[in-house]
Formats: sequence, structure tokens, C-alpha cells
Amino acid sequence: MPSSDQSLPENTPGVLRPGQQRQFHQDGFLLLENWIPADLKQQLIDRAYQLIEQADLTEHNRFSTTDRAQINNDFFLESAETIRCFFEEKAFDEQGHLTQPRAQSINKIGHALHDLDDVYQAFAQRPEFGALARDLGLLEPHLYQTMVIFKQPRIGGEVTWHQDATFFYTEPTSVITYWFALEDATLENGCLWLEPGGHTGPLRERYHRDDRDLRMEPLDAMPWPDDTSGTPMPVKAGSLLVFHGHLPHYSAPNRSDKSRLALTFHVVDGQYPYAPENWLQRPTLGTFPL
Repeated sequence: MPSSDQSLPENTPGVLRPGQQRQFHQDGFLLLENWIPADLKQQLIDRAYQLIEQADLTEHNRFSTTDRAQINNDFFLESAETIRCFFEEKAFDEQGHLTQPRAQSINKIGHALHDLDDVYQAFAQRPEFGALARDLGLLEPHLYQTMVIFKQPRIGGEVTWHQDATFFYTEPTSVITYWFALEDATLENGCLWLEPGGHTGPLRERYHRDDRDLRMEPLDAMPWPDDTSGTPMPVKAGSLLVFHGHLPHYSAPNRSDKSRLALTFHVVDGQYPYAPENWLQRPTLGTFPL
């Protein structure tokens, strides 16, 4: 496994050392430990559960990467410019009743948290996040999507192998993912798996939007990694994994008794046109520069 690195203090003009930049370009990802102070991490966690309690969950909208037919397209598309909760696909019994409390039934909250929620907006505006993107080559970093991902105990769903540039297409590829561990991510509760160096391979798919319809378009038949070519990345709470938009990644189901709470940003370089076919569009909110 590539070695992890500590970040520099946030008040420096750049946050990465040259060796860390080289590691990112070689491996396609970088692990930065202790990037979220403990008190701020708890604030983000507490706010996520407050949002669940405040949400209108009368519609049972589920999220799944293994069966996208379960996704309500209108509900999903409209979440680009609001804050919505999505249930785990296994949160309900055959009669449609929740099998555990609603706070332990949510798959994710998305996707405009950084625009519409004071706690997440203040976090997104921390200067080190824009400095990090610029250190990694983005000239005009813009935050397009924020998600809180829960990976709930016992029912947390698998996220199949994919590349984030599939969903945030620019030419050339510019999207970078920030994956913040709000709780410890372990092999047992569904930590990320990555393919070191896999970002040098082709983009395999594009997720196309045509009005209200969504479809996955195959681009390249290169096989996805598996548990022999992928690398598990267990990380401690407070750590940040940052990775390239072409880097294949995956997470297994969580069948343990511990949750695996994470926060993600998807950051795109504003100097390149953002494809109108991308599912997430922000005609009202506009861009959010870092």
C-alpha cells in the first residue's frame, strides 16, 4: 500500500509537499491524515443526523449502485439543487416498513449541502480545500456536489467499481474527489478499495442525462479491478482521501455492527466546460468556487 502523508498547516500558501504531489500523480490518490479537527468532525456528524430528523421522508426514495432502476429519476435529479435523503435499498421489509430506526436507514444525504446548509457551507469554505485542489493542478476549483454517505450497520449497500469522471465529465478530465472519513473506515464496515495507478487507464463509462432520462453509456471494455488488483484503504476518522476522477474505486457492503460515515466533495476545474449531459446540473445555484 502506498504510504500515507501528513498535511502541512492550513495557513501555508500550498498544503502539499512536492513528494505528496508526485505521489498523487503516480498513484492517483493521496491519504492525508488528521485533516478534520475532532470538534469539527463531531459537528458535521451531529448536523447530518439533525438533517435526517428534519427531513420529510414520506417518499421512500432509495439509492443503489447495483440496481439503478430503484432510483426515482425526478427525485434524484432535483437533489442537485437541494438537500435530500436517500434510503438504503435494504432498509425496508417486504411490506415496505423500515426494519430499523430512520437515522440508521439512510444511505446518503445530497447534493447541495455546501450551498444550502450553514454547517456544511462553512466547512467547504475552509481555505485549505481550494489550496489542495490548486496544488493538484486545478486552476479554478469549483465544488459541484457534496454528499454525506452513511454505510449503515448491517444494511449498508455495496458501491460497485466506478470512476467519478463518469458522472462529472469535462474534457480533459478534471474532477477530483475529496473523501473525508467522519468515522473509522475498516475492512469490516466497508472501507474504500482503490486501484493504485488505475487513473492512467481509460474512462470506461459515461452517465448521460437526456432531459429526465438517465443512462449509462459504455466507453471502454477494460475490466474493472477485483480483490486481487484493488487495494483496501482502511482509514481513521478525520482523514482525507483525495483521488483522481479516473481512479477506479469500490466499497463492500457493511454487515458489521459499526457505521462508516463519510463526507465527499466532487471538485471540477472551472476552466473547462462542464458537460450538459452530466446528470448534476446547477442552473439556479450556479458555481461554488473554492
